[in-house]
Amino acid sequence: MDQWFEIAIETSSEAVDAVANFLMEQGAGGIQIEDAADFQGGWTQSADGVWLDPDSIPHRQSGAKVSGYFSGHQNPAELVATLQAKVAQLPSFGLAKGPGTVAAHPLAQADWANEWKKYYHPLRITRFLTIVPAWLAYRPQQAGELVMRLDPDMAFGTGSHPTTALMLRLLEAHVRGGETMIDVGTGSGILALGARLLGVQEVLATDVDDTAVENAKANLALNDIDGIEVIANDLLTGITRPVDLIAANILANVLTPLIPQVPAVLKPHGRLLLSGIYYNKADAITAALEDNGLKVLEQVRQGDWVALVAGHAAEEKE
Repeated sequence: MDQWFEIAIETSSEAVDAVANFLMEQGAGGIQIEDAADFQGGWTQSADGVWLDPDSIPHRQSGAKVSGYFSGHQNPAELVATLQAKVAQLPSFGLAKGPGTVAAHPLAQADWANEWKKYYHPLRITRFLTIVPAWLAYRPQQAGELVMRLDPDMAFGTGSHPTTALMLRLLEAHVRGGETMIDVGTGSGILALGARLLGVQEVLATDVDDTAVENAKANLALNDIDGIEVIANDLLTGITRPVDLIAANILANVLTPLIPQVPAVLKPHGRLLLSGIYYNKADAITAALEDNGLKVLEQVRQGDWVALVAGHAAEEKE
């Protein structure tokens, strides 16, 4: 059996999503994130949904470490060099790279193809939505609980990171039932699935990466649900059919070119939900929304991460 190894990247909290994606693109069999920002918003949830006082458990005080697990058939030195080059580009995306160190470490356990799964447990992420790893047996614990089965091996977006959790909570607050929605940059498909379970009638899920599209389709196939179409597409380019909701949990530098595309595709009185925004980018995103005839109606924060709800500015003045 192959000897598995870990590649650990020390970075900033705001670059966590990008770095995790770098590791997944290189074939990581699993991702583990240790992020100080997860503990900066007061009480936090453990992996099994229990609320904990951050001062009662050991955690990082600053920055983040993102680790990927790789099988021995891959070359550690080549992967480190590739990832160092990618991490060095983070500032060009407007993201602080932090220490930016990339290091490979052999793992004592021979079977990390399964061992890494110990980091994933059923996670009650909102009042109604619970994320369950595909390999675990789970029965809803109360009436109305909605179960999303995901294989975190397939794509980044397991619900454990604040950006995803914030978006799922916004969806739960704003979905009334029967809406149409576009999930831009669907990743694992988690937002499309959550929206459909909450009552959105029809979801178009898009991602610019063909591999991500196939991963999302595979994740969605784990759940007995219809009404979700997944396609490869660059943001909203070429999409003309207006929808009630547009959701995008992507980095701020990608939200910037997305925002000008929104007004033509968002129905009157529709809602734009944005996440993936590090706190120091929130003002710039708000300004971009205003420049394109959109108005921020709600802002929520978890740790150092911000999510926004916006609508057509002209309608909010009526």
